[in-house]
Amino acid sequence: MITETVDTVETDAGTARITWHRARRPACVLAVGHGAGGGVDARDLRALAAVLPGHGVSVALVEQPWRVAGKKVATAPKTLDVGWRGIWPAVTASGAPVISGGRSAGARVACRTAAELGARAVLALAFPLHPPGKPEKSRAGELLGAGAPTLVVQGGNDPFGRPQEFPEGPYELMEVPYGDHGFAVPKRAAVTQEEALETVTASVVRWIASLA
Repeated sequence: MITETVDTVETDAGTARITWHRARRPACVLAVGHGAGGGVDARDLRALAAVLPGHGVSVALVEQPWRVAGKKVATAPKTLDVGWRGIWPAVTASGAPVISGGRSAGARVACRTAAELGARAVLALAFPLHPPGKPEKSRAGELLGAGAPTLVVQGGNDPFGRPQEFPEGPYELMEVPYGDHGFAVPKRAAVTQEEALETVTASVVRWIASLA
């Protein structure tokens, strides 16, 4: 049985919000943040929240203070990190190991803060390796410096970094064929949207099991 509750958390960056999708007997928690252009209603975050509790993983969907405040533009990276640090006591309160995760800008936050917060691992969904069309502005250092077991789930057609653009490093990378930055796939693709999301969730379930 999955239960959903919503908590607000005061951070030094403002009020954050956590929507919990709890497993009945959680072995660990996945705390996952959203990107700079959207919230926790992103298709991949919704899919993980629906699937993971059935595999013993509670999912905490974290909305950054700028989003809770109704702003349309994300705050600076350092401020995002402040907000993430502020929610950490709430997601670790149960004592279960916590995987720090996020999509896009949220993945960067998870990578930057994992070591200092003592995250069990890092889940990077649609990691923005570089701005579209600007591969010279690489953010690979953030990913490579995460300091914890890391899984990158990347769309095959992500303009922020296609799988073949990623450098070798101490992380796993799973490709979502035909997927864009939001893991949307074209209607004429060889896979359906449902199959693309199943690739995301199955990859994460397998990877989390391998951490035990």
